[in-house]
Amino acid sequence: MAKVYDLHEVEVWDGNTAASHALRQAQIDVVAAYPITPSTPIVQNYGTFISNGYIDGEFVLVESEHAAMSGCVGAAAAGGRVATATSSQGLALMVEVLYQASGMRLPIVLNLVNRALASPLNIHGDHADMYLCRDAGWIQLCTCNPQEAYDFNLMAFKIAEDYDVRIPTIVNQDGFLSSHTAQNVRPLSDADAYNFIGEYKVKNSLLDFSKPVTYGAQAEEDWHYEHKAQLNAAIMESIKVIERVFKEFKDKTGREYHPVMTYDMDDADVAIFAIGTSAESARVAAKKMRENGVKAGVVTIHVLRPFPYIELGNALKNVKAVAIMDKSSPAGAMGNMFNEVGTAIYQANLGNDKKPILSNYIYGLGERDLTIREIMDIYKELDSNAKAGKLTHKAQQWIGLRGAKLSYF
Repeated sequence: MAKVYDLHEVEVWDGNTAASHALRQAQIDVVAAYPITPSTPIVQNYGTFISNGYIDGEFVLVESEHAAMSGCVGAAAAGGRVATATSSQGLALMVEVLYQASGMRLPIVLNLVNRALASPLNIHGDHADMYLCRDAGWIQLCTCNPQEAYDFNLMAFKIAEDYDVRIPTIVNQDGFLSSHTAQNVRPLSDADAYNFIGEYKVKNSLLDFSKPVTYGAQAEEDWHYEHKAQLNAAIMESIKVIERVFKEFKDKTGREYHPVMTYDMDDADVAIFAIGTSAESARVAAKKMRENGVKAGVVTIHVLRPFPYIELGNALKNVKAVAIMDKSSPAGAMGNMFNEVGTAIYQANLGNDKKPILSNYIYGLGERDLTIREIMDIYKELDSNAKAGKLTHKAQQWIGLRGAKLSYF
């Protein structure tokens, strides 16, 4: 039995510390890990908890991130509660095994501390790794701050392990801006956190010899298609469990989450869509813009997969202009979020003559600062678009770029 680790009502934790305590409270059976910046402190702290006798599980240090996820797959198939953490190049090396985990329906929890992908090498945050694995068959949850990194880790286990789900789950948080930024965090007690998650319920364990199962079987054209369709259906249906878990968490803590979160959108004429810490910055800018007479709002998501098309489209369909922010290079296209959010808005406005004017802003690659002034300038451009009834600039712009301003399409 794990020892009790005393917690105060309010802790000052960065996002990595918050995540590691949530993993500790989940009483995980196996963590297999190969540390990489900026996610290193999550597994480093976990190793300290092991050394200090606060955890009874196994901490397996492997030779690569590919091996880390492979170890997680083996441990989960054997019937254990399993988790790990990674970032950037580590995630890129791990991606092959992410598809194995989802195809085998193993409820592993992965903390993905978002960081830029090389080259050139950069240890700071953007969403390139989040986008890299968005179609790997995992549920993906997005957080904005250390409190949410803690909360969503607890909920991730409950969601992934539900018998109606059984899908591995990623908890994203922004590298450094969340992972290394200390804020007030209100954790649950060890007992309350574990009771919320619940004891692990084994399903299809390789070690249950009374009910033999096979993992990693080969399926060619006869059945591969059906397997992928079944996984997609399970991910889409998981939103019911996600929303139920969000409600149960609110009932326990008072902290309320939804797949789509809106701020000052009731009467908004213009809106910014952003993920992670940038959504919090946009809220500050929107408040300032309202003081200047511009009805500005903000929309973000806590669930990237399954993508909340209907809820997001409804949240944005009545504004006049929307800026869709992408913290990753689209490498010759519109940004990933522009395509997905734009689709949601289009679907929500079928049959309507007037649709929001959409623009795509690329920003923050390698953690280039996005200032409140820059966000306010975006709101001003949105206001101009709304008043003109059309784009007053190119559809895609790169914000905060040194040298000549880039704009395309």
